[in-house]
Amino acid sequence: MEGVFKLKHHGTNLKKEVTAGLTSFFSIVYIIAVNAKILEDAGIPLEAGIIATVLSSLIGCLLVAFMANAPLIIVPGMGINALFTYTIVGSMGLNYMEALGAVVLSGILFVIIAFSKLSTIISKAIPTSLKESISVGIGLFIAFIGLQKSGIVIGNTGHFVALGDLSAPMVLATIINLVITLFLFLKKVPGNFLISIILGTLVAWLFGIIDFSSLHAGSISFQSYQSVFLSADWSKLISIPFLMACFSLVLVLVFENIGLVHSQVDGLLQAPEKNGKALKAVSISSIVCGLLGTSPPVSTVESAAGITAGGRTGLTSLITGVLFLLSLFFMPFIKLVPDAAIAPILIIIGGLMLSNIVNIDFSDFTEAFPAFLVIIMIPLTYSIVDGIAFGFIAYPLLKLFAKKREQLSIAMFVISILFLANFLLQAVL
Repeated sequence: MEGVFKLKHHGTNLKKEVTAGLTSFFSIVYIIAVNAKILEDAGIPLEAGIIATVLSSLIGCLLVAFMANAPLIIVPGMGINALFTYTIVGSMGLNYMEALGAVVLSGILFVIIAFSKLSTIISKAIPTSLKESISVGIGLFIAFIGLQKSGIVIGNTGHFVALGDLSAPMVLATIINLVITLFLFLKKVPGNFLISIILGTLVAWLFGIIDFSSLHAGSISFQSYQSVFLSADWSKLISIPFLMACFSLVLVLVFENIGLVHSQVDGLLQAPEKNGKALKAVSISSIVCGLLGTSPPVSTVESAAGITAGGRTGLTSLITGVLFLLSLFFMPFIKLVPDAAIAPILIIIGGLMLSNIVNIDFSDFTEAFPAFLVIIMIPLTYSIVDGIAFGFIAYPLLKLFAKKREQLSIAMFVISILFLANFLLQAVL
């Protein structure tokens, strides 16, 4: 371990790294159930989604461990999985196999960007207000999905949405679980989301939402996964929806991961020399996710838990990845987790993503209004791509109207024109 991860050089030891690996795993293990549930809405069988999430998390952690020697957690990301399921599959009309093809292609483009200077160029070209508004808008979208899954918010023919039946078992169980999850989260209980899923499942059982008699412990079955593994379909490669899906995935992958990797590697680890290597590991993991059958990855914010616990090298990530693999033995239990236990986590994660709004300059209307459009249109159109498009099209218009053309980059103009062309083609075709 010393020869591979240079523990002494990083001021750590095996005990610290093991502790950090365990801490990282229990802080992020909830992603297995949550991501699989979201993938199920795209048509991927639940069991296959669990296996795909576990295997992609294992490989992502191994890549960052050996390529960057950094204690990061690389797993399918919240937000981008919503983009995959509810926008690319739900709104744009691709099936999950075609969407996986878009994930692979966007991963290849992300690799090209990460292994070149394009990552810096693109990051500087897009204004902070738009980048931050994407995170806020996706946060609202995720919270909205959680409210829908729980039945707290329902459809209404008169005014689109309304408050659900507060006496319904699903709604009551979700509200109780939300209170439990908030308590655990605010008390900073280690593994709070995992504990809330376990307790939330028990609450759902008490309300008769799930039946433990259907629980059958046994060997892991890969039967359903055979139809998902390497199922990426590129038959619609030259279609507008496919190309827009790739374009949108690349945007979110680049913005989200550059920010997360920078904050974790530079901010927490104070090891800027590992920044580029970590981003390269995430980019390769993006291709792997598409091939294995899940939405793209991010260097998740839960990496901070392992770093805070003393993790300084890739050994932390290696241990986290191995624990992900071992979690497959708990698949029968993971499959039982109900929406009433998942929805509170979606709502809280959405609330956490809202914090990025403080980074938007609301004193400048030419910055604030395009950001506002992104934030409000993502949940209202039920499409992350369309929501982003409204803001990116409005931004150069407002800058031109305000005679602030010097604040526009060529890349910003190109991206805006692409989004506008997509709308025009949708209107014509």
